[in-house]
Amino acid sequence: MTYSFTAKAVRGGLLATAAMLVLGAAPARAVVQEPEPGSWLYLTVTRGDARHGDPHGTLLLCDPPQGHGKAAEACADLERVGGDISRLRTVDAFCPMIYAPVTVHARGEWNGRPVEYRETFANGCAMGARTGSVFALDG
Repeated sequence: MTYSFTAKAVRGGLLATAAMLVLGAAPARAVVQEPEPGSWLYLTVTRGDARHGDPHGTLLLCDPPQGHGKAAEACADLERVGGDISRLRTVDAFCPMIYAPVTVHARGEWNGRPVEYRETFANGCAMGARTGSVFALDG
């Protein structure tokens, strides 16, 4: 009894799906929306070898600031340098002399202008001293 009920249910589901396809009703698909022009960056941090490491990334939006735990600070830092990450001011820090490479990558737009930035640092401390809150994706 259960077998015939299950077979009827499966057959009915297949017929309904076929009817939807014939009538032009397709299943809903996920729509990927690009961020609006303005100030946004997709940021990634890869620990270890950049070719084999596991990147961690997020989308930083700056109107209003959102994307990671320090989004407001990151947007303020970027505003001061016109979105040019290479112009961020390095802060004094005592970093260990341990080689644990971290590669950062940013791509997107700042005030409608394209941004592309990639750099490898000796370790996370050196990355933080050089880029401030921009790549502080862990909050």
